[in-house]
Amino acid sequence: MSQDTSYPKEKINILFLENISDKAVQLFKQNGYTNVKKLGGAVSEEQLIKEIKNVHLLGIRSKTQITEKVLDAAEKLQAVGCFCIGVNQVNLKAATKKGVVVFNAPYSNTRSVAELVIGLSIMLIRRIPDKTKAAHEGVWMKEAKGSFELRGKTLGIIGYGNIGSQVSVLAEGLGMKVIFYDTETKLPLGNAVACDTLEELASKADILSLHVPETKQTKNLINDEVLSYCKHGAIVINYARGEVVDLDALAKHLKAGHIGGAAVDVYPWEPEKNGDKFTTPLQGLSNVILTPHIGGSTEEAQENIGEDVSVKLFNYLEKGITNGSHTVPAIGLPPVEGAHRILHIHRNVPGVLGAINTTLSNHNINIVGQYLKTNDDIGYVVLDIDKKLSKQALELLKGVKETIKVRLLY
Repeated sequence: MSQDTSYPKEKINILFLENISDKAVQLFKQNGYTNVKKLGGAVSEEQLIKEIKNVHLLGIRSKTQITEKVLDAAEKLQAVGCFCIGVNQVNLKAATKKGVVVFNAPYSNTRSVAELVIGLSIMLIRRIPDKTKAAHEGVWMKEAKGSFELRGKTLGIIGYGNIGSQVSVLAEGLGMKVIFYDTETKLPLGNAVACDTLEELASKADILSLHVPETKQTKNLINDEVLSYCKHGAIVINYARGEVVDLDALAKHLKAGHIGGAAVDVYPWEPEKNGDKFTTPLQGLSNVILTPHIGGSTEEAQENIGEDVSVKLFNYLEKGITNGSHTVPAIGLPPVEGAHRILHIHRNVPGVLGAINTTLSNHNINIVGQYLKTNDDIGYVVLDIDKKLSKQALELLKGVKETIKVRLLY
């Protein structure tokens, strides 16, 4: 059931950075939001502070940093959409304190990454990088030595999540044996087998592919010690996060001939924009494929991400739905006939819900529907109030102690 918003849509300011898919822009414009601004690249903290003062919805990708200073300057910001897999670029603690909802698209480019990992595995196990380099230099290298089929080889997947499990399925389709290691117990797909330790996986795999998030626990997860457990000639693929592989250690093992090849897409430090100088210890090494953080960069993935995140932003703006949020507790709920909806975000301390109900009850305001969810820091209450009394209720709720944000939805 559609609802007319109580706020004028032409006064809602939406800012999209980093050349986000036009699908995101189209969704809002088709639904009456006229103030949609799209910029082609990332912006600095200083620039963003100037841009964000009157912005209600912000869309970014992986380069723009949403710092505490940016959030302090964002006087009207309701939500941030990260049009990518991760949310590392957002200060989630500060966003939570401000009651700013943060969404991302954790699944939309899964297929793009998984396909590329399989393609890279074929290229590296056939030593194609060396052969294409030689051909470009006018040298003929027609030989089978050191080139193998994927069929019958063992793929070791580190991190058996959305991408890792899909790589697993594709690899089995090519006749590979699949083993995996994850810190959580995961149900294997197909004939994949879990390993008890990372060292066990490293010692058995012909190809290691990483699919883990960037945390304190995963920093330099693949280091000199783990690489020393690998089979002679094993291949390492990192299309996950930049700091999970010690690149100096990997370069050492590649130069020694212990590791037979590598493909890396993400780095501890990456340039700000196209054309900037880029350096890594892996440059110039044999049988190494280096790509500029494009694992999920296909047109299909960008369209999927644009649609996924923009729908989440739209549903929060118009319905108060927070499913998929990393900050405000997740609530998904249907509209209620004959009522106006109010969103109340508050610090999660005892007594706030009681204060809300008491305040409204003392003024004879009936609650038609109420939904509450909390996390460690904040609580999120959605109230459906009789239409005739909703404006009065809004003003009363603004005065409830521990309130962070109150918004009349429709």
